[in-house]
Amino acid sequence: MRTKALAAVTALTLLPLSALPASAAPRIDWKPCATEYAPTLECASLQVNGTISIALAKLPATDPARRIGSLLTNPGGPGGAGVTVLKYGGRGFALDRPEMAEVRQRFDVIGFDPRGVGDSKPAITCGPDFHDPAISRFPRSRAEYDRFLAYNRVSGAECLKRTGPELSRMDTWNAADDIESIRAALGEPKVNWLGVSYGSELGAVYAEKYPKRIRTMVLDGAIDHSVPTRKAILDEAIATEGALRDFAKWCTTSDECALRGKDVLATYDDLMATPGGVPSKELGRNVTAEEMAAGLYGSIILPMFWPELSKAVSAATAEKPDASGLLPYSQLDPSYGAYRAIGCHDFGPAFTGYADMRVMQGLVKAVAPHSWRYSEFWDIASGCAGWPVAPAYPPRPQKVRGAAPILVVGGEHDPATPLVWAKGLARNIENSALLVDAGYGHTGLLNSACVRTQEVKYLVSGVTPTPGTVCR
Repeated sequence: MRTKALAAVTALTLLPLSALPASAAPRIDWKPCATEYAPTLECASLQVNGTISIALAKLPATDPARRIGSLLTNPGGPGGAGVTVLKYGGRGFALDRPEMAEVRQRFDVIGFDPRGVGDSKPAITCGPDFHDPAISRFPRSRAEYDRFLAYNRVSGAECLKRTGPELSRMDTWNAADDIESIRAALGEPKVNWLGVSYGSELGAVYAEKYPKRIRTMVLDGAIDHSVPTRKAILDEAIATEGALRDFAKWCTTSDECALRGKDVLATYDDLMATPGGVPSKELGRNVTAEEMAAGLYGSIILPMFWPELSKAVSAATAEKPDASGLLPYSQLDPSYGAYRAIGCHDFGPAFTGYADMRVMQGLVKAVAPHSWRYSEFWDIASGCAGWPVAPAYPPRPQKVRGAAPILVVGGEHDPATPLVWAKGLARNIENSALLVDAGYGHTGLLNSACVRTQEVKYLVSGVTPTPGTVCR
């Protein structure tokens, strides 16, 4: 799903389309677009139908004599721009992680911006006031709920107005067809895929629609689209609460924690209860508890951010507090509109009305007594209430049959995509293998050298890890 790391560096008849013959496939006109982090990068765009073009980037294999093929990647989201990730060396593709070296040697790494995202056209475009701190995602009265619903309707209507009718087709089911168009245009008989977080959902849909077009596929930080949105809300709330507790435990022993010696959970609860919120020098206004919770989530999902997170909480609770380190960057980012629009297509609203939403609020608070104010699926489900475009790909039973072995990766301490989802997705994919990361953080690719090693071995050889393999 969408992360701070991504910002800094979802019942239909199956209608698989046969790939175009190589001679009929459109040609990709690659042009140099080098950056400091990717000096060999090439960029292009591909028209996938009469109105939609997809932005592409390519890192050519550094050892052409041993080249296996193209590796398509998706960095997460929804709304993650794969072109930007390659431009800035994200996900290890700038050779900054030794485990990824063989991938760079033996594959052309292809990043792309899914339909509606980044430099693809038309881009999902929403109004400048997509986030209003005065509108709570946890309305406490029917009047607050009605105001919240009206705000969502207005925000969604503005997205529809600015994006146009194509907004109704910016879902993951349709986006999977664009992957097939990219494969055909590349002239590759089969796809190699590395999808993390939301990229696991997009990859799984492609596998469902085009199982015979897969050579290898990694689904890391796996999302199980067969899980109903209401259950997904609770699964993720439990996982987020676990991550906050893991952070608090880390603070008891780590010299890098600015909160060491304090009761971290009590400190956090007191921060959330600050009347009127906490001042932010950067924004020039007070930051609400819900905003700070979203900001904390953006950092707590990756342990590499924990030292800075501890400093941010310390600053927000100081004698002269400043909450600038806990700003909800994901909600303030211009790409948040794409995250919302695609999320609403793929997961949709989860509440039948105010009374039902209050019941779900109570359940979330019960399973996540400290971290309840923010988790991604609550953000999506609440934000989709009143959304003007009907969901095109809501959760439903999913089954992948006839594909080559697919590697599903899940983490025991992943706050964004709980391990239970990876286990469910692996059950949904015939002939799949499950790799478990026993460490901390969202996705094994970003947090575990062991996982990266296993993923690269599989991508190169096509052989999945031994059943029951756990990276510790």
